[in-house]
Amino acid sequence: MIPFIQTLIFGVLVGAVYALMASGLTLVFGVMRVINIAHGAFAVFAAFLTWTLWQTLGLDPLLSIPIVAIVMFGLGWAVYQAAVRHVRNSHVSMTVLVTFGIALVLEGVMGFVWGNVSHSVRTDYSAASIPIGPFYIPLVQLISAGIAVAVLVVLYLVLNRTWLGRAIRAASVNESGALLVGVSVAAVAALTFAIGISTLGAGGAMISVLNPFLPGSHYQWIARLLAIVVLGGLGSLPGAVIGALIIGVAEMFATTYIGSAWPVAVPFLIIFVVLIVRPQGIMGTRLREDLVA
Repeated sequence: MIPFIQTLIFGVLVGAVYALMASGLTLVFGVMRVINIAHGAFAVFAAFLTWTLWQTLGLDPLLSIPIVAIVMFGLGWAVYQAAVRHVRNSHVSMTVLVTFGIALVLEGVMGFVWGNVSHSVRTDYSAASIPIGPFYIPLVQLISAGIAVAVLVVLYLVLNRTWLGRAIRAASVNESGALLVGVSVAAVAALTFAIGISTLGAGGAMISVLNPFLPGSHYQWIARLLAIVVLGGLGSLPGAVIGALIIGVAEMFATTYIGSAWPVAVPFLIIFVVLIVRPQGIMGTRLREDLVA
């Protein structure tokens, strides 16, 4: 029983970080109906930025989160203005192709600057753990999960208690209606994309401590994050949180009871099952065209 609960704790802690990273992906889809295939590449780019700050300045990776988040906000804004805004109202296949192209460009840049070798950030507390009864809680995972929850709470408050949040929700529900009441949907879309990349940047900073990474590892991350938003329901922030916790726990149980190679397959298996059983996801709603079909 103790190994089962210990594995469950690990899965919940990892799932909290996954939820933060997936929040931007589902937020962007909810407002713009854009599936950002470059989301995983942005996450790895943020991890490399964190590694650079740690390697050159000796800055603690978790303390560098605000800096990385701000830089990623600016990068997200620039990428949106340069590429994404031109295809925002295009067919979904066009947005997938453009964002996949962005992912390949980012992978090339990361390979050129940092090399195609594995990196990781190792701090004094990377191997530390806190004993609670018969259980051991890894310190870095506990801190990362706490930061992830705090950022998610702030994001929730912004979306539900501010004018910007109301504008984002209005644009996601009815773009034409939002335009009629004076909301600049183009500006809201740019801000949403930048915010999504910024919150992802915070998660990317945590990746640098939790997992080894290299430029090509963004394929694994986008598979995992897509599985989360498909499971939770595209465009649903609560759904992304639920989906992240489920996948985090599933990966930990697969590692513990099946084998270390199986977690890579978990996102693909979940996508396959969800698309067959409930295509709209746990918290998603069926679109009108789905109902007609």
